[in-house]
Amino acid sequence: HFLPLRMGVRVLGSLGVIGTAVSRETLEAIGSLIATAIERAGAIEQLSKTEADRQSEQLRSALLDSVTHEFRTPLTGIKAAVTGLLSGTHLEPAQRTELLTVINEESDRLNRLVGNLLEMTRIDAGAIHLLREPCELQDLVGSALELFAERAKDRPIQIDMPPDLPLIPLDYVLMVHVLSNIIDNALKYSPVGSPIEIKADLQDDQVVLEIADHGLGIPEEDLGRIFDKFYRVRRPESVSGTGLGLAICKGIVDVHGGQISARNRPGGGAILRIAFPLEALKASPSVTSQ
Repeated sequence: HFLPLRMGVRVLGSLGVIGTAVSRETLEAIGSLIATAIERAGAIEQLSKTEADRQSEQLRSALLDSVTHEFRTPLTGIKAAVTGLLSGTHLEPAQRTELLTVINEESDRLNRLVGNLLEMTRIDAGAIHLLREPCELQDLVGSALELFAERAKDRPIQIDMPPDLPLIPLDYVLMVHVLSNIIDNALKYSPVGSPIEIKADLQDDQVVLEIADHGLGIPEEDLGRIFDKFYRVRRPESVSGTGLGLAICKGIVDVHGGQISARNRPGGGAILRIAFPLEALKASPSVTSQ
């Protein structure tokens, strides 16, 4: 027996029944229920697609606004410095050095912006593949701090790590990227001359790393959102950024099977905490980085 699945005047499909003594009226009632369920499922699917399109459009708008602003600032600095060098005006050696320093620093800033955008794209596409190797946490922290040798030369860096921490199977390059983003934030959001504290220890079969600063801290209403893409704490106003750094950190830590969180420290400042469960890391397979 075959009968159409109708929704009003529209036919959504057909129902075929083999070897049954059920009356046609009952089959039509069942068919009506099936048609209603199909229609409802289609409506929910369309609603989900509409919502996904809306969120995608919001993301594109946020990306465009953020990238436009963040790229314009270093480009303006580079353009002004190059114009000064090409003006033909006699410049003292100190002035030339200052302009060249601006070009160098703003070029590095542009490079970081592009790197963060590419990294976020890879995370969203699920294209991060880990090359795990046993890593010493001290080496990871040291490599990250080397990237800020000039910026941090006047900042006390206090490191507290026991010498017997176990090796952790991590992707060395990606984890240095995570630590450098966190250290960069600690330097930007705390006063010049204030210390940066880096502490690690073993807690309940987890290796826990904390990076703390002595800045303004994170407003309570922002604590739950600072790992969202393009979300930035709006203070101090002089600090620039796309709001991608911590989102990238979370994506990379999640892929490693770890957890990242933030809280305010007593006395002022923020603490970023990364925890790596040792058992979960041991069970994770190594794959080739691509």
